[in-house]
Amino acid sequence: TLLGTDNEGTKIAASQAISAMCENLASKQTTGALGIPQLVQLLSSENEEVKEAAATALVNLTTAHPANVSAVAEAEAIEPLISVLSCKRDGAVASAASVLTNLAMQEPLRLTIQSHGFMTAIVDPLNSTNSIVQSRAALAVAAMGCDAEARTELRNSGGLEPLVKLLHSKNDEVRRNACWAVMVCASDELTAAEMTRLGALDVLDEINLSIGRKNNFSEAALEKILDHNLPQKYSQMGFLASTNIILDGFYDYGQVKPGEKLLSLEELCAQELNDHRAIILINAKLSELKGKGKKEEEKPKDEDLESSVPKVVETPGKAVWIPPFDPILYDYITEISRTILPLPTSKEQVVALAQFVADRLGGPIERDNLHEFSWELHISAIEYELKCNVIPIGKIGKGTFYHRALLFKVLADRIAINCSLYRGEYNRGWNEVKLVDDSPLGIPGLLLPPQIFIVDLMYEPGCLMKEESPEADRYRRI
Repeated sequence: TLLGTDNEGTKIAASQAISAMCENLASKQTTGALGIPQLVQLLSSENEEVKEAAATALVNLTTAHPANVSAVAEAEAIEPLISVLSCKRDGAVASAASVLTNLAMQEPLRLTIQSHGFMTAIVDPLNSTNSIVQSRAALAVAAMGCDAEARTELRNSGGLEPLVKLLHSKNDEVRRNACWAVMVCASDELTAAEMTRLGALDVLDEINLSIGRKNNFSEAALEKILDHNLPQKYSQMGFLASTNIILDGFYDYGQVKPGEKLLSLEELCAQELNDHRAIILINAKLSELKGKGKKEEEKPKDEDLESSVPKVVETPGKAVWIPPFDPILYDYITEISRTILPLPTSKEQVVALAQFVADRLGGPIERDNLHEFSWELHISAIEYELKCNVIPIGKIGKGTFYHRALLFKVLADRIAINCSLYRGEYNRGWNEVKLVDDSPLGIPGLLLPPQIFIVDLMYEPGCLMKEESPEADRYRRI
């Protein structure tokens, strides 16, 4: 009853009383059923203090209480709550963001909130100097950002820049919620690329190197952004999951330290030949500019195959840099699609692909004669021939562990074999595949969980070693 009086002070006191009574679950239930419509009306009050008190009461009523969440939605609170986000009072803004976060836990309500331009409205709170507002705003973005349209709206309305700035916060809660929001928003390539441009990778690297500043979400946020920047991910983390599909334009630079920025392929191709480790390029794709008018199945002609040489092609209005095309890799993909893809089981495909890769990169090596396999000289000769540190993988005729593991992953990705790639020390590299073993009990139809195997590409190409076995360990380490 007091919420409906004319006196502003009484309305504020009544809202605060409801907030306090929410400590008790039965009171929360009863007050919610009676008072939610009046509280929602107070969100449109001229008095900002009244707005704040009403919004705070709604936070307490809706936290962990789905029935009250539904009642708030039925009272048509979404629009007034979004308008409170542009309020002058920090407490009102923080509380409105929290109520909307509570509502967003229910999928249909999240979509309704999104359709009212929430991501545009949250940009101002993200720019706030108040740490409570910053924290609640970042949390609201984390709740809403699982939707592609929401991420696009946040990007287009300039919300990514203040979000990335919050990663620098000295406040633990703000930083944690900002990491959470970045992790959620990095689900698509455009948003991840924009956050990278704004420096998210660098600051996440810094956070993860600090014992005091890293949190539950900072490592996951970093990995999520790196999933859209695979050359940097492989260089920094030494690992690509089976879900990280290697596409044309990927390059293996070798290991970099966390925080060390990887130069672009164009910058690396422009460098003078030096004595650094060769950069291995994957590019079996003819430029659209040169391949215009070609049918998909048409094989590139010799003049298209001036491989290994980057080009700058003039197009109307700008010059476009094109990485070197690798005709040999193109042929590998064509061949395995014809011969290995049709094999009936994943195991047969893996074994055949391992033998194919080993065959192309120098054949099997005797374990005791590994030191005599002079792949370094061969790679140096290619660098010298190309006058460049970047060499297409198809040019390599003698490759060691890490060349073979990379080529195996590239080709496996093209024919949908699930396969991950690891970088070890001292030029080691290996692939893990998940395969279902034949039923050992001879019971037809018995499905066993898949097991992880390391694929031998060096000594006995095609041999599959169980992940924990001594021979797998010997393969991965010197």
